[in-house]
Amino acid sequence: MSFWGLAQLGVSTVIFLLAAMAAKQWGLAPSLAKILLTLALYSAGNLIMLRLIREFGMSVSFSLSAVIQLVSVNVVALIFFGERLNALQATGVVLAIAAVALITLGPYMQRL
Repeated sequence: MSFWGLAQLGVSTVIFLLAAMAAKQWGLAPSLAKILLTLALYSAGNLIMLRLIREFGMSVSFSLSAVIQLVSVNVVALIFFGERLNALQATGVVLAIAAVALITLGPYMQRL
């Protein structure tokens, strides 16, 4: 993946993270403004993802985006919103990260 591709992935991750935070805020105190902001942010993030899919393919783009979002959303949920994961949930997050890493890196590791 090129530097420009990584930059776009970073921007989409930030946008999706802001969208998740807006969704959490809407969940705590629903309002039309919050849901419209949430929808706008998710739409912007998905438009960037469409560009990444065209450039790098669906499997690489979505796999990288999924693991980056998984980690970043959990960090925000745990640190800023005070949410907690039990041991089984934490194990699931770790296994999900490992699964996406294997999917993403698997083809490259087989060449070695």
